Amino acid sequence: MARFAALAVCAAALLLAVAAGGAAAQGVSSVITQSVYDTMLPNRDNSLCASGFYTYDAFIAAAAAFPSFGTTGSADDVKRELAAFFGQTSHETTGGTQGAADQFEWGYCFKEEITPTSPPYQGRGPIQLTGQSNYQLAGDAIGEDLVGNPDLVAQDPVVSFKTAIWFWTTPQGNKPSCQDVAVNRWTPTAADTAAGRVPGYGVITNIINGGLECGTGPNVDRNVDRIGYYTRYCGILGTDAGDNLDCYNQQNFAQA
Repeated sequence: MARFAALAVCAAALLLAVAAGGAAAQGVSSVITQSVYDTMLPNRDNSLCASGFYTYDAFIAAAAAFPSFGTTGSADDVKRELAAFFGQTSHETTGGTQGAADQFEWGYCFKEEITPTSPPYQGRGPIQLTGQSNYQLAGDAIGEDLVGNPDLVAQDPVVSFKTAIWFWTTPQGNKPSCQDVAVNRWTPTAADTAAGRVPGYGVITNIINGGLECGTGPNVDRNVDRIGYYTRYCGILGTDAGDNLDCYNQQNFAQA
């Protein structure tokens, strides 16, 4: 009898785990519907871009592998996280022209850097995964040999999205995860406070590319582009962008 009870408990736990995974994917798709995705990224299939690569189905499939992504916190937290994720990744893959009326409508245009590097770990995918160590870590996390086959990030759209979501949800060194900042789970340390790193979208930019974009004074074009995409997506999703959108006066994480 006890054996049957234990089996029943295990079966119930398995069903709950499956349901949780399904609920996570449903949570993302309930906010980022196909229609919303098309509105956010109207030029992703333009003939000038990597047409047909960044599909909605690939995004949803990848999101299902990360149950906390786009499902954590309040309804506004969820919307802000997704707006921030697409804001940052749209800048990384942008085909937009600075100052153009449609500058922030060209996210997800490119899937890899045009000029290859040696060794071949140049930027690829929505987050522009770069460097052998990141390829190793991302590959280990998602179960793919990305060091041996880095081109997979620019060939398989689900793998491509998974590398971006892995980076987004994973803290590294003294950096919090982008997700923790986006959903207000990050508390700055004393070192962060001394370095001017305060909660907000600007710290996410610092996590991703602080060495080149942060602590350099106002109106850095790349900061402006990241913010422009983010605020556009916040408007589409119906949420407030919050405070501290730039990192102009923040030291990058490598400095302190």
